[in-house]
Amino acid sequence: MSTKIKTTVEEMIKPFLDEHEFELVDVEYVKEGSNYFLRVYVDKEGGIDLDDCGLISEFLSAELDKKDPIPDAYFLEVSSPGAERPLKKSADVAKAVGKNVYVTTYEPIGGLKEFEGELLSFENEELVIASGKKEHAVPYSKVASARLAIVL
Repeated sequence: MSTKIKTTVEEMIKPFLDEHEFELVDVEYVKEGSNYFLRVYVDKEGGIDLDDCGLISEFLSAELDKKDPIPDAYFLEVSSPGAERPLKKSADVAKAVGKNVYVTTYEPIGGLKEFEGELLSFENEELVIASGKKEHAVPYSKVASARLAIVL
């Protein structure tokens, strides 16, 4: 059910976001406690602000009211993905080359399942992450999750 809702919302909002030069980062439909939440994460060059979120929220709310694809009552949230933005697609990973990332894998690679450091490259479906003086080659097919990481 949540996958269908996700896909429907993505199809509904994508043309609007493209027209206004926003990037769709992710859509979540989750139950927390007794409440359902539809969360839409968007970004744009230079970052997103409250006015942008309001504009997108108004558009999406009107579209959802018209098409009514969600049977349950829910809360709609539109926001930035934040500083530790998730890297959901291979294109997101490619854009993160040169930045610090945090990556977890489905199974150990060289005895590790967590990698944090600078993403040196992403070629041939392989991430190369520099952590300290070591470089780790991580096959993209083994990545469970990836996000940007803030270095303090």
